[in-house]
Amino acid sequence: MKELKGRTKRRGFTLVELLIVIIIIGILAGAMMLVAGSGTAKAQATKIVSDLRTGKAAALMCYAEESEWPTDVADLAAYLDKSLDHGEFQFINSGDSFGYMGALMQDSKVTAQLQKIAEKEKNLYDDAGAEYTSGKGEIYVKVK
Repeated sequence: MKELKGRTKRRGFTLVELLIVIIIIGILAGAMMLVAGSGTAKAQATKIVSDLRTGKAAALMCYAEESEWPTDVADLAAYLDKSLDHGEFQFINSGDSFGYMGALMQDSKVTAQLQKIAEKEKNLYDDAGAEYTSGKGEIYVKVK
């Protein structure tokens, strides 16, 4: 076997190689943070729409059993499997519409996602009863 002269066996990584790996990992982590941020907004918007549908279904069940429309979120407690925050959900126009006006409505990313959902579904309304396109204020579903 021929021995290589002047060369030693290389062990480990050089400082430059380690720095390059750290930089690549940093770039990938930054890209993941951007993707995760938009996913969070979409998840929150989807949760709002899901809670609106749940409230509407509970209102319909309440009407079916009691022959009168609920006018307060507290009236829905018996028809829900989880409690809705009374400060964020409400009925308007004598129980005509069930809506959400929580703190997430101040987040422009969440309202942008709600606008996209409203464009596809055509059953979400603003506080004036028009289709939800404003991206501000409150969002409602019609109950009656």
